[in-house]
Amino acid sequence: MGEILPFRLAPYFRTRIWGFHNLAPWFDFKTEGEPIGEVWLTGEMCKAATGPLAGQTLRAITDQYGPDLLGSVLGDGEFPLLVKMLFPKEKLSVQVHPDDLMAREHGEPRGKTECWYALDAQPGAAVALGIRSGVTHAQVRAAIRNATLEELLEMVPVQKHDMIFVDAGTVHAMGPGVVILETQQTSDLTYRMYDYGRPRELHLEKSLEAMRLKTRAGKVPPRRVNGHEILIEESYFQIERWPLATGEAPAGLGAPTGAVQIFFVAEGSVQIFADKIQSVLVAQREIAVLPASSRDVRFCVQAPAEVIRILPKSV
Repeated sequence: MGEILPFRLAPYFRTRIWGFHNLAPWFDFKTEGEPIGEVWLTGEMCKAATGPLAGQTLRAITDQYGPDLLGSVLGDGEFPLLVKMLFPKEKLSVQVHPDDLMAREHGEPRGKTECWYALDAQPGAAVALGIRSGVTHAQVRAAIRNATLEELLEMVPVQKHDMIFVDAGTVHAMGPGVVILETQQTSDLTYRMYDYGRPRELHLEKSLEAMRLKTRAGKVPPRRVNGHEILIEESYFQIERWPLATGEAPAGLGAPTGAVQIFFVAEGSVQIFADKIQSVLVAQREIAVLPASSRDVRFCVQAPAEVIRILPKSV
């Protein structure tokens, strides 16, 4: 099968009616067609941008190198986490994702639990996260019919560096004024509950079936450990924030876990070495994949950096 070294992935731009035509300064990307709302960083259609795998899709790489790439999170052979950046210019629809059990009852492999890390937030930015305490299913159904659902949503203010857990079953909506790094189970299962009158399909019955009036969703305080922060640790993922000075990074960054690791550079730039080979340079807003089989991993920091380390977990 051959050796697989760390590689950088090129982003994949997804059109969304609530997005932007110009993603500057985050990406040098403009469009005169449909606006761009999501930038997929680990989608199966994302292509390797470095090394001998350059030009191959993540799907093809995963198919070819599954055990060496994924390690203990091999599972059903799919890359375990989908990482995106979201750029809402307008309010997203009010939606809900099913949990694993409901998804499988409807013939899908898994549900969708996710989290949001705020890369930026303007003053007054907020997200809708859950249904207000005391509200019933019947009231939610009536509010959808009467176009008053927004009044029943719990609004949560957002600041830069906030981590927000969005448990499956949580009714939620994202508004403008934020740039979000989203990490989720590899699934695109979304039931649209309410869309402010926009002419898009709603999934009323499935969304009401998936909805839970109480979930564990909410802001997660960071936990400081040996010079870095654990932003969140849940069933499907652990996400860490590593502030790095110029020079060689602490050995713990990239320490083997038995599984694939994902590194997003929020600020600065880093160079990843593995198996005693210079492998990949990762600049600001780029993402790299470290295969589970990698050995002798070290990071050289080109400029003061903030690295988000994303660790999938087997369930």
